[in-house]
Amino acid sequence: MSVRELVVLGTASQVPTRHRNHNGYLLRWDGEGILFDPGEGTQRQMLRAGVAAHDIHRICVTHFHGDHSLGLAGVIQRINLDQVPHPVTAHYPASGQHFFDRLRYATAYRETVELTRAPVAGDGGILATTPAYTLDSRKLSHPVESYGYRLTEPDTRRMLPTLLKEHGIAGPDVGRLQREGSLGGVTLEQVSEHRRGQRFAFVMDTRLCDGVYALAEGCDMLVIESTFLDEDEKLAVDHGHLTAGQAARVAKVAGVRHLVLTHFSQRYNDPELFETQARAAGFDGELTVAQDLIRVPVPTRHHH
Repeated sequence: MSVRELVVLGTASQVPTRHRNHNGYLLRWDGEGILFDPGEGTQRQMLRAGVAAHDIHRICVTHFHGDHSLGLAGVIQRINLDQVPHPVTAHYPASGQHFFDRLRYATAYRETVELTRAPVAGDGGILATTPAYTLDSRKLSHPVESYGYRLTEPDTRRMLPTLLKEHGIAGPDVGRLQREGSLGGVTLEQVSEHRRGQRFAFVMDTRLCDGVYALAEGCDMLVIESTFLDEDEKLAVDHGHLTAGQAARVAKVAGVRHLVLTHFSQRYNDPELFETQARAAGFDGELTVAQDLIRVPVPTRHHH
């Protein structure tokens, strides 16, 4: 059974708190794992959340502020220590190459795993295409260069058993029809329905900008920073961040199905206020205010 879920490793902004670790998020997508923004303490949070180094196939870093990247040193060493049997690819802003290299070689260890560097520049564009998804990125607006990431599953067609039966197509003929597009006067369209691929986006430290809207568009799940509450919007803009209401309005306009808010400033004690403000902004889909170590399933796909 394929698993698609977000494992939340940490949700703090800037500094860890008693209840929130630095950032860290693992997206499980069928058999693959993509680790986003590993802050300090990510290794230990992985242990607590039941995530192994073997689960990591890709690492995506939005930008090189410490709360999003200091964990790279430990995670990369752990991947090598555990002798992960597959290559691992790292994406990060090309402008931060020196930070990546320093973190990768922060201390002495033995390299046993092939780590592919695939930095992001310009407006990102397509970073990887696999049979399961396309990974692309868009530039965001933050005091240091920052990118958001999006994963898009290809659209497919779903065969409909009742229609296949009506047209007398069974056994090996089903596969033949799928491959060839038509069989004995029956077309694929007549016995199947279009199935839109799922979409997931990850948007961290940024002001509102075109990139945020582009990444969020039509997402089944959007993980997005909401560092500040709405009354502190001026602070958010000054520091290159979003408020709960801004994040929720993006999700509403983009038609997001499940919104995950995270990256909360330590100045607030009541996480429920983020939910209250997101609802007040008019978002009425599924909503999760992230806490450390929770797992959030990607919504099951639409059947049209």
